[in-house]
Amino acid sequence: MNTKLNKSDYVILGIFYLISAMLNVFDYLDQNATLIEYLIDIPMYVITSCLGVLIYMYFIIPRFLIHKKNYILFAVFGLLVITSIGVIERVVGFATGNNDWSKFPELGNLILYAIFNGSDSVGLILGIIITKKFYEGQTQISKITAQQKENELKLLRSQIDPHFLFNNLNTLDSLIDSNPTKAKEYINRLSLIYRYLIQTKDAEVMELSDEINFAKNYIFLIETRFSKDYEFTIEENISLLNKFIPTSAIQTLLENVVKHNKSDGTKPIKTNILINEGWLIVTNTKSKVKVNKESLGTGLANLKARYQLLSDEKVQVVNTETKFEVFIPIIELSN
Repeated sequence: MNTKLNKSDYVILGIFYLISAMLNVFDYLDQNATLIEYLIDIPMYVITSCLGVLIYMYFIIPRFLIHKKNYILFAVFGLLVITSIGVIERVVGFATGNNDWSKFPELGNLILYAIFNGSDSVGLILGIIITKKFYEGQTQISKITAQQKENELKLLRSQIDPHFLFNNLNTLDSLIDSNPTKAKEYINRLSLIYRYLIQTKDAEVMELSDEINFAKNYIFLIETRFSKDYEFTIEENISLLNKFIPTSAIQTLLENVVKHNKSDGTKPIKTNILINEGWLIVTNTKSKVKVNKESLGTGLANLKARYQLLSDEKVQVVNTETKFEVFIPIIELSN
């Protein structure tokens, strides 16, 4: 759940405290309250209550409930905030009402009153905000899940795309006569690719080492088919152990390179795959030759959507006149 407040959350807070302040005014009218009580008590209630909500949403819930899942600390700090708010409101209310301080509640009664009053001040509006956030999160997850299922279907269709097979068979046909040894290797790589696609069709993530091996086979097909039009390098600067990325993520990025760039015949489209701490970075030079292919950006958009469910990090894109660079987060699964 995203606990950061957005514009609509602040609108709800404003409406809630406006209504609460008006109700307090009517209540004070019935009690014949003094002017100082109107000027101090009501603003103090709004400030402390709002502060309590912000502390919960920006500190207590994300730190102790979401990240650490430490329910004891969550309860302790939550109770401490509520009690502090209740004590402040009690002291301020007692002072503005010109009460006899000798009758101020003892510590035990003060704490009980503070917990009750603090819960009343923070609980209702906090419950409203959390409920809103929960349903916003559920709605977003439902949309992303639906989109992901659609993406998976598209991915499966692309994996068995007859054009992909047709193009590779044409390449293979030309190799059989001209270079039988390479033709045999081409068949080998093509079979490894299809075996991998079949084995991983239901997997959300795969080990980075497996994806890199898949990428090497896929690059072999591209370089064989297009000769010297494309040039690929892979740099592994870290251990790939216990590192994961979404299944076929590299395939998506390599497909984008070929789809959107065409060599002018004088120099190849160069693509570098760099693996460093936390990121896999695919950088390619951009073609000056106009490619007449309609692009809806679905491959990259689908990859971004999958990352919304898999990681707190986001896919980053750098697009300049000379290069196109995509940063995808490396996922480390905890036990």
